Amino acid sequence: MLSDEISQFAAEGISTFSFIDLEQRISSSPAALKSALRRLMKKGAIAMPHQGFYVIVPPEYRSMGCRPAEQFIPELMDYLGEYYYVGLLSAAEYHGAAHHRPQVFQVMVAKPRRPIISGTVQVNFIVRGNIKAIPTQTRNTVSGILKLSSPEATAFDLAGYYRHCGWLDNVATVLSELVEVINPEKLVTVAQLSPIAWAQRLGYLLEIVGSEEIWLPLAEYVKAKNPVRSPLLPSAPIKGAIFNKRWQIYVNTKVEAEI
Repeated sequence: MLSDEISQFAAEGISTFSFIDLEQRISSSPAALKSALRRLMKKGAIAMPHQGFYVIVPPEYRSMGCRPAEQFIPELMDYLGEYYYVGLLSAAEYHGAAHHRPQVFQVMVAKPRRPIISGTVQVNFIVRGNIKAIPTQTRNTVSGILKLSSPEATAFDLAGYYRHCGWLDNVATVLSELVEVINPEKLVTVAQLSPIAWAQRLGYLLEIVGSEEIWLPLAEYVKAKNPVRSPLLPSAPIKGAIFNKRWQIYVNTKVEAEI
C-alpha cells in the first residue's frame, strides 16, 4: 500500500519524494498511484507544493497543511535542477535580524518562477542576476542543508529589492539588527557584484542605523566609482530633495527605522 511506502520513507528519514520515486518503488499503474496520492493529500498526510513533488507532513504540521518551507526547498530546487539561495527577509531572520517574522519564505532564483502556496505555507521566488556569484552560507535543517545569502549579500539584496521587504522603513529596521554580523570588507566585495545604485542606497541606510566602521569602507568604494546621482526612492520625484554628497543620492523620502 502507498501509505506503507510513505511510512517507510519517513522511517528512512526521507521527508520529500517525487512521483518518479514512487513509480520506481511501487509496481502499480500511474492512475492508481495518483488516486492513492490524492486520498493521502485529503487526509493531510502529504502535500504537493509543486506538480509531481510531494512532502510528507508529520502530525505537528498538519494544521499548516505542509511542512515549513525551509524543510523542503533544498530538495525541491534539486528536483527542479535550479540554483537558488534563501534571501531577503528570510535570510535576515537566519542571521538574527528578524524584527518581525516574515510571513512569506523568500527564495532567490535565476529565472522567473511562480509562487508556491501549500496550505498556509507560501514561498515567493525573486530573480537575482549573477546569482551564482553571490556569497552564500549553509544552515542545517531537520531535513537537509539550506543555502542562504551571507549577511553582506543579504544587506545588498534588501536594499536592491526593497519592494519585496516592506519598503525602506522596514529595510532600515532589519539592517539595524543585521549590522551586528556584517563584515565591512566583505560588504565591499558584494558591492562589486551589485548595481552601484544599490551601494548608494545601502550606504545611506547603513549610515542611519549603523556605526561608521560598518559603512565607511563602502563609502570609499562609492567615492572611487564616482557614480551618477541617484534617488533614494526611484519611484518618487527628486524635486526639492536634499542631496547627500557622500552617497551621491537624492534623499527624496524620509526613512524611519523601528529600533
